[in-house]
Amino acid sequence: MCSLSIAMNDWLVTLRHALRRRYVSAADAVDRFCEELPWRAAQPLGARGEQIARRYLKRCGYLILAQNYRAAGAELDLIALDHEELVFVEVKARATTAAGAPEEAVNLEKQQHIRRAASSYVAARHAQALKMRFDVVAITGIGRQRRLELIKDAF
Repeated sequence: MCSLSIAMNDWLVTLRHALRRRYVSAADAVDRFCEELPWRAAQPLGARGEQIARRYLKRCGYLILAQNYRAAGAELDLIALDHEELVFVEVKARATTAAGAPEEAVNLEKQQHIRRAASSYVAARHAQALKMRFDVVAITGIGRQRRLELIKDAF
């Protein structure tokens, strides 16, 4: 009886993950289509990229705690909670890859700024007990050709 309930639980977890992946994929397709609407194009690419990343992370189950948090001379684009981990997310959006991939813009200097701001956030919130992680959301292209990549534990 016990092995049957474990097998059923494993099956339900697998089903839940499959449904979430389909939901995230379908919602992302709708997002890409809506991105081509005229009033969206009036917004700067960086701000649009942060909105896209925020919606994507919410769909993936992240709880967004803060956006555009400024501390220690740096800015954290998104701060989220993924299960029991505090996640600091850097969002990079590029219309094309002519100047390089978006994730390449998060160089060592940028990483140090993000770490310093993250330390300030953790100290201010007394969240030292939480595990921390640094993710990068790389967005390339505009509209239906847009590609989004979530790089977990990027640095």
